[in-house]
Amino acid sequence: MTTVAVVVGNPKPQSRTLAAALHVARELAGEPDLVVDLATVDPRTLLDWTDPTVTDLVKQVGDADLVVFASPTYKAAYTGLLKLFLDRFAGGTGLSGLAIPLMLGGSPAHSLAPELVLRPVLVEIGGTVPGRGLYVVDAQHDDPAAYAEWLAATRPVVSGYLKGRTA
Repeated sequence: MTTVAVVVGNPKPQSRTLAAALHVARELAGEPDLVVDLATVDPRTLLDWTDPTVTDLVKQVGDADLVVFASPTYKAAYTGLLKLFLDRFAGGTGLSGLAIPLMLGGSPAHSLAPELVLRPVLVEIGGTVPGRGLYVVDAQHDDPAAYAEWLAATRPVVSGYLKGRTA
């Protein structure tokens, strides 16, 4: 059985970033089994490396076959909230499946951010990134056309990988 997770580092709960991440997960592999909206997690627990709740979330995310990691673009990078969560993963072995870097921003000016700042971290902690990172302009977060080209290029790679893991 394929396990799909979504991790969102927007400090605002139920954000456009969450909506975008859910859309991508559903388009690639169906309804996610786990949704981690970090805005709803007590930030003190993210800083407490002995906290069992966050430790369990990290394990579940790490074991997932596909994880969409999403963040708004802050100062040309992902949020500190997402950084706190990603720091909990062991280098090289923390993630066991595919990792999708997704970032939203106010304009195309930072469209390389998913590739330059989020992808390297996801790879460092063991994720396999199946194509280029995805950047979506905030104002288009609910427009399927904003995702169409990326999905057309990435979906076949993801589908092939997931079929291989369940075979």
